[in-house]
Order: sequence, then structure tokens, then C-alpha cells
Amino acid sequence: MRIGIVCYPTFGGSGVLATELGKALAQKGHQVHFITYQQPVRLNHFIPNLYYHEVQVPTYPLFDYPPYETALSSTLVDVIRNNKLQLLHVHYAIPHASAAYMAKKILEAEGIHIPVITTLHGTDITLVGRDKTYAPVVAFSINQSDAITAVSHNLRDETFKFFKIEKPIEVIHNFVDVERFNRKPIDAFRKVIAPEGERILLHASNFRKVKRVQDVVKIFHNIHKEVPSKLLFV
Repeated sequence: MRIGIVCYPTFGGSGVLATELGKALAQKGHQVHFITYQQPVRLNHFIPNLYYHEVQVPTYPLFDYPPYETALSSTLVDVIRNNKLQLLHVHYAIPHASAAYMAKKILEAEGIHIPVITTLHGTDITLVGRDKTYAPVVAFSINQSDAITAVSHNLRDETFKFFKIEKPIEVIHNFVDVERFNRKPIDAFRKVIAPEGERILLHASNFRKVKRVQDVVKIFHNIHKEVPSKLLFV
């Protein structure tokens, strides 16, 4: 298939998952096109069947905030039309789902039908999406998707709880490449981090405020009072 993937190109979970999914699909022989404002951080070497299209956002004195969503929609129209894409998969609803809807309607006027899958990842629903500034557009664009997925049962339930979603949401959990990430002996590493046999607590994230890193430190402090421990941030 010829598949378009829209995502944030940063170290956030939605962008990482989308990039790794696209790479895996390309390795299986599908033609995958990434559409975003800069090259995804996980897209760091050549892979056959994989393409990157940069969204150019012009700046004008009139705009305090350049209209990225409009630029993304226009780029989607061009990429879908010129590469005859058969499927568009958008990761993180804001603003990708609404941009995909706009592109889909433009292409429909030309007789081109492009199915859209929207994958919900977390804060696009539980935090940002629930803000009244975005909520109506988020709910509408999700409902206009041909298929909807969420990365956990809890996220699916939260979506139905806070938005009037009229379509089923399929849960597809985040995945791990077990050939790349497998268990290995860690005795030497453990001795460096915890030479006295302390317990090791690990927090892995992008350290944005929503990850509540300060709470992690407070929890570790309480645990360390009872059990000798070391805290590792990744």
C-alpha cells in the first residue's frame, strides 16, 4: 500500500510510535510517506520505500501565529494527489485530525477518496483536547475519521467520557521491537548505579511538565526512607 503518516517529529511518544510504525511498514514492502514540519528524530537513516515531506509554513507580518494547520492540509492534498496515497494515518488528534479532514474534503471535490485513521495518544484527549478552546474541533474531526484507535483502554474510556464520539474506538497498544530491545545481563550496570545493592527506580519520559517529574522525586524520597534506593532518569 501507499500510506501517509502525519505525526509530531519530536521525542514525544506519539511521534516515536508513528515513526517506528512507518519504518516497520516500509520494511514489509509498503510505501510510506511522512508528512510533518521537520524530519522525525527517529528517521535518522535511509530506508527503502520511506519518504519524508516537509510542511512549509510561510510567515507574514499579519500572522502572530503562522497557520500550521492550513499549511499541513495543503501539503496533505499535494502529497496524496501526487503520490496516489491509499491511506492516511494521523497520530495525535490536535491538529492532525482536523487537517486530515480538510484535506479529505478538498480531494473529494476532485473525485479522490482517501480513508483516514486517527490514533489517539494521551494528552490530545486527557489534557489539551478537553480545553474548551479545542474540544469542539477535536470531537468533530475524530468523528469524521474512517477509523479511530487509542493506545490504551483507559484512553478509549476517557475519550468516550469527555467527548461525544459516535464511532467505535479500537485499542491497539504501543509496541516494542523485541528483537531490538531484549533482556540482557545487567550486573555490571547495576553495580555502577547501585553498588550497595539498592533498589533502582527508573523514570523514562521527555520531562515535560505533564509528566509530573517533581511528583516522581517526592515519591522516591518517601520510598528511600523505607527501602535504600537509587532514582534513575532517562
